[in-house]
This record gives sequence, structure tokens and C-alpha cells, in this order.
Amino acid sequence: MKFGKLHTEQEMPQVGLGLWQVNDPDEFEKAVDTALELGYRHFDTAYTYKNEVQLGKVLHKWINTGKIKREELFITTKLPQIGMDRARIEHFLKLSLTSLQMTYVDLYLLHFPIGFKYLNDNELAPIGEDGNVLIDNSTDLKAIWEGMEEQVVSGRTKSIGLSNFNINQIQRIVNHSKILPVCVQVEMNVYLQQPILLQFCNNLNIAVVGYGNFGSPGRITHFPKIGRSSSDFKCPQVLTDPDVLTIGTKYKKAPAQILLRYLIQYGVLCIPSAVSAEFLKQNIEVFDFELEELDMEKLKLLDQGEVGRSFKLAFYKGCENHAEYPFQDTTSQL
Repeated sequence: MKFGKLHTEQEMPQVGLGLWQVNDPDEFEKAVDTALELGYRHFDTAYTYKNEVQLGKVLHKWINTGKIKREELFITTKLPQIGMDRARIEHFLKLSLTSLQMTYVDLYLLHFPIGFKYLNDNELAPIGEDGNVLIDNSTDLKAIWEGMEEQVVSGRTKSIGLSNFNINQIQRIVNHSKILPVCVQVEMNVYLQQPILLQFCNNLNIAVVGYGNFGSPGRITHFPKIGRSSSDFKCPQVLTDPDVLTIGTKYKKAPAQILLRYLIQYGVLCIPSAVSAEFLKQNIEVFDFELEELDMEKLKLLDQGEVGRSFKLAFYKGCENHAEYPFQDTTSQL
């Protein structure tokens, strides 16, 4: 495994395991066990994924049996939208830590810049009579960031960062911060390469972590299981793109490996999702080759800009009415 160094001097693995969409406890635990055996050390979860307990169970078992040390792991989790209030940040991080059976996480992220009305700890996206999510337009990103900084001071997280923020929002946080975000986690694949955001973050020494590296095709079957419509998005067909397939043949690598290798050389840390042993192994075996410049250029030309974006939070009906909805300004490329 190779690592990217954050401005806190922490080292984040260049490939981690994204744990969204994995909810079946048995399937989840088997996948994490397999990932650990294969050498994965970064696990990316969130309060809203509802699988922190299962992750904590597996990691606790590995630590207690001496198979791994806590300091060898890089654990990321995220504040839910119903926690987007300075007064609730500590509460939700403590809930996550209890579920994970840990005293600290390596990285705590603001999952989205928008806040939802808080009714209780379990209603993650409360719905109003009109069918829209109940948004909280009192969301104060500056105050919330101060609350995040307090979590670093307390030792409950080693670092803090952002997810699904646009350039304007990132700049506002940076201007106000005492502790800079170590990373910004965004949708990132060959159809949505976000070069302006990447350069912006590079200039600030903020790492970019990409999710949806394969277009997240698992959403097609996952959404109906959790009561959401799979028609809310168009799944980018990056795994079957002709140029990706041709380059894969040249290097004798699977399309997923070409896509990950491109992003790594492009300067992005990746958190692809997988549950099968075959795909888990495939996704981590991307360090034994490099793409030639000509092939990098071919893949660079696949960028579709905002047309390539598929995560627009459409499954949260009405969230686009929030004052901090991040995808209004398409010039920010986020």
C-alpha cells in the first residue's frame, strides 16, 4: 500500500474501502475481514450509513486478537445532516465512537454542507407533509467548523475535513479556520474530474478524496432496498467506456484498475466500494503499474464536467432549496 501525506503529517492510504451501500451485517463483516486480510487499512464510514457498529465489531476483534494495532488503521466517519449544528457535533461524534468501539477517529468529516431538522438521533432525513426533506436553513458553516475544531482539541478526532462542499464553501471555511480541513471528499471519476477544484485544493495543501470512482453502479440495486428510487440519477458507465476497455487490454488490467490508477496519478486518494473478495483484491492491486502519459491524456479527455455529475442529492427531495446546497454554482466544478 502507498500513502498520501496530509498536512497534519498523517498518512492516508491511497486506496481505502468506501462502506456506503453495505448494510447486511453478515456481508459487511465478511467484506471488512477480507479487506483487512488483503491489506486495506483505510475504512470510510458515516453515521448515516448505519454500519459503524458492524465496522467496530470487526476492527475490535482484529485489535483484541493482536492481528492489527489501532495506529495502523485510518478510520473516517462523518457528521450527519441532522447534526449540522455546533451544539450537536460532540453528541454525534461520541455516538459514532461508541459504535466503532474507539476513543478517537483519524478523520471526521462534515458529510454535506446542508442541515436537516433534528427530531431525534434516528430520523436522518425527516420528511414534511409535502414530501420534502425538512431542511434547516439556520445552518451556520462557520460556527459548525468551530465545533469541529473543538473535536480535534478534545482528542476525539485527529483531523477534520469536508465532504460535498463547493469551492466557495471551502474558501469560507479556510478563511475562518484555526484548524484547516485536511481533505475534501467529492464525487470523482473519469467523467467528473473536477480539475478546478483539484487545483484549488492543491494550492491550499488540502487533499482530495474521491468517491464514486466507478460511477457507483451499486446504487441501482441499493436504492430500492432503502426506499429510494433508482431513477433519481443516471449511473455513469465508466467501467464499460471504450477507451477504458482499450487501455485495460493494453496493460492487461481490469477496467476498475485502470480507473483507480488514473485517479491516483491524477492526484486523488480513492475509496472505492466493494464486497466480494474478487473486487476487493482487484481494487487494491493498482500499485504494480503506471499509466503512460499518452494514456493519461486519453482518459483526461473523458471528463464531461458538470454533465458527468451523478450525486446531486436528488434522493433528498427538496434539499436543493437549502441555502447551502452545494451544486448551484456549476462554475465551481463541484
